[in-house]
Amino acid sequence: MASYIARRKFLATLLGGAAAAWPLAARAQPAAMPVIGVLDPRSPDTFGEGYRAIRQGLKETGYVEGANVAIEYRWADNQMDRLPALAADLVRRGVAVIIATGGHPPALAAKAATTTIPIVFVVPEDPTGLGLVDSLARPGGNLTGVNFFAGELAAKRLEFLRTLVPGVARVAVLVNPASTTETESTVRDVESAAHAIGLQIQVFTASTSGEIDEAFATFVRERCDGLLTGPSPFFTARRFQLTHLATRHAIPAIYTGRQYTEVGGLMSYGASLTDAYRQMGVYAAHILKGTKPADLPVVQSSKFELVINASTARMLGLTVPDKLLVAADEVIE
Repeated sequence: MASYIARRKFLATLLGGAAAAWPLAARAQPAAMPVIGVLDPRSPDTFGEGYRAIRQGLKETGYVEGANVAIEYRWADNQMDRLPALAADLVRRGVAVIIATGGHPPALAAKAATTTIPIVFVVPEDPTGLGLVDSLARPGGNLTGVNFFAGELAAKRLEFLRTLVPGVARVAVLVNPASTTETESTVRDVESAAHAIGLQIQVFTASTSGEIDEAFATFVRERCDGLLTGPSPFFTARRFQLTHLATRHAIPAIYTGRQYTEVGGLMSYGASLTDAYRQMGVYAAHILKGTKPADLPVVQSSKFELVINASTARMLGLTVPDKLLVAADEVIE
């Protein structure tokens, strides 16, 4: 009997001590790590630089992936009709913020999926015209982001192309009909800019790899003097194909961003997408810290880059004028 009572006292003491420790243990449990969802229309192999830039922006503002924030990706693999379902999946996952990269389709898909989860977008067009925000200064709602300009730079691109290729008279313009808004603004701006400097343009469309091949066959057949590509996540994903065909057929081309010149494209001029993606990371971090998207004005890119691939220029038999070399932000040898 004595041993039974002793055992009961021992168990009572043990359980009492554990019970007293439970609140302390509960308080010691780490808070759940916030999750950022990234919605992108492309595939993972085309997103490396953007991924690093987003992480850099997060790091600058106090968040390190795997340490105090997690990131989940949803890729559409260039199938835009998958974006709504992928956005809905991120909402079901209960992410703290959605970063919508790759233009307006993912931004609109995310907007349609939630009115409560904050969304940070990056678009080349005016986000107010797309219905993403009420105004640049006061976005309203649950969206904010970066406007990096793309089509508006058509005049400068044509000017740079003519400086590098003085004899250019007829320029092919390649656009993606699947990106309706971007295509319309690009064609409108290019037509206006070409008319002002006396160039003829011919618009071609491509939304598949096969159509890109067909377009280049037409460029060669119709003896176009140069090529300007419009902004499109699909074109970015197919940049190796585009730059290879341009070099193979000896067509001087200017592109919308340095992603093209880094893989052999002749020349690019556009806003720094690396800087735009970094800013998205910064904004996502601010939101994780409690700032509302409505209180974060849409950032308009102010950093533009002219990048020239001198090796490709030599391959095409072109001499880069000193004025372009001086103006270039980078010359790739």
